Amino acid sequence: MTGLHIRRGHAPLIVSFPHAGTQIPPAIERQLVSPWLARKDTDWWVRRLYEFADALDATMIATDMSRTVIDVNRDPSGASLYPGQATTGLCPVTTFDGEALYQPGQEPGDAEIAERRRLYFDPYHAALAGEIERLRQRHEKIVLYDAHSIRSNIPRLFDGTLPHFNLGTDNGRTAAPALTVSLEAICVGSGLTSVVNGRFRGGWTTRHYGNPSAGIHAVQMELACRTYMDEPSGAVGPANWPQDFATARAAQARTVLSDILKACLHFTDS
Repeated sequence: MTGLHIRRGHAPLIVSFPHAGTQIPPAIERQLVSPWLARKDTDWWVRRLYEFADALDATMIATDMSRTVIDVNRDPSGASLYPGQATTGLCPVTTFDGEALYQPGQEPGDAEIAERRRLYFDPYHAALAGEIERLRQRHEKIVLYDAHSIRSNIPRLFDGTLPHFNLGTDNGRTAAPALTVSLEAICVGSGLTSVVNGRFRGGWTTRHYGNPSAGIHAVQMELACRTYMDEPSGAVGPANWPQDFATARAAQARTVLSDILKACLHFTDS
């Protein structure tokens, strides 16, 4: 898979980055309304934010491919993760705000979606499954931490302003309660806003791999972008989005996130 990055560590922790990529093959980009719109919903700067995980000897997996090409955190069958709520699919045709991504008549059909899945989705998950198996052979318990971010205000997806930290375990199905309690306590203690299994309960990666009875505990962390970067107060456009990485604010966020990942490691030793 083009643009697949794997940093193999030995600690019982995997940090995955499914939506931080911005690459779009030229043939696909020609189908789109605009390159900026296609990258609007990227999880901006998330890999940079979590650079400290290297020192924890975590395994990290990321794709450079934009989620507009294919969303590796969606059910490959096309089933919605949030029935009855607005969301985007395996090969999104709209932005989070509902704007059309493709020129009229240029949306991907079944054959094109299947090809994108073969080229980008399947290799990503083959790598992720392989790293889970490798670490499970070494450790009784491991944690898969799916790292995300999203703009704080997207009325089509949720009401009001999203909390800073949004922890998802599919309502307790993908991780042991003790792990969830420890991570929630860190979020609450940060002084920033947080919620567990709110609007974002975990995507396909969390739900597919999380299996506490088999020693695989999966959590999703959806960060509101304002946790580590500036966000415009109104509508976003090419002139004001994305904003730069806010170094001072990100340093504060990293302190909390470092405590969270350390708590994941402590859990695996318990």
